[in-house]
Amino acid sequence: MLANSQAPLSVDTIQRALREFKLEATAEQAVCIQRYIALLLLWNDKINLTAIREPLEILYRHFCESMYATLLVPLERGRLADVGSGGGFPGLPLKIICPELEVFLVESNVKKATFLAEVIRELDLDGARVIVSRYEELSEEVAPLDVVCSRALGDFGSFLSWAGSARIGAKEAILWIGGGDLELVRMEPGWDWNEPVAIPHSLRRFMLVGTKSDLSTS
Repeated sequence: MLANSQAPLSVDTIQRALREFKLEATAEQAVCIQRYIALLLLWNDKINLTAIREPLEILYRHFCESMYATLLVPLERGRLADVGSGGGFPGLPLKIICPELEVFLVESNVKKATFLAEVIRELDLDGARVIVSRYEELSEEVAPLDVVCSRALGDFGSFLSWAGSARIGAKEAILWIGGGDLELVRMEPGWDWNEPVAIPHSLRRFMLVGTKSDLSTS
């Protein structure tokens, strides 16, 4: 039974919302999103996974915005780590829309990590793994990575230093970021940043994609 007795969004509603972001999803992928939202609402009564309670807003803010990255970076395959995954965003929506992508969800909060494992099990998402750890403590558990990403990060400097280190070897970084932090991040050494892309239907929220400097010049 759904939390708060909210009716699930229809497959058509989910696909229509994604098309507003120039994204396409199969009916099967839309059903995965539908079930994920139901799990999120159910668990959110026990764990603070999201401040958003309305299913349609969850769809736009968490799923459409996460999946929007696929228009900026080729993510069909490869190894991606979502650092500070929380409720699973952006890592699990990216896994749903790119089934061949190998995804590591890095989350230090045990209760949130338990939720993530439940979503992976319920949706039968092969190639998605939860790692209960602080990212700074990880190396061979996730390396080598093609892409690192985060939507809920504060210390960009430490994160980017870790991601670009020899022990992790990430080639690209994707950040969902507020306009006030753009220039601060773009001054961080070791990365070459594309122009920020405004996220549809948002005010002052952007996606920022960076390439490791030594890769872009090689």
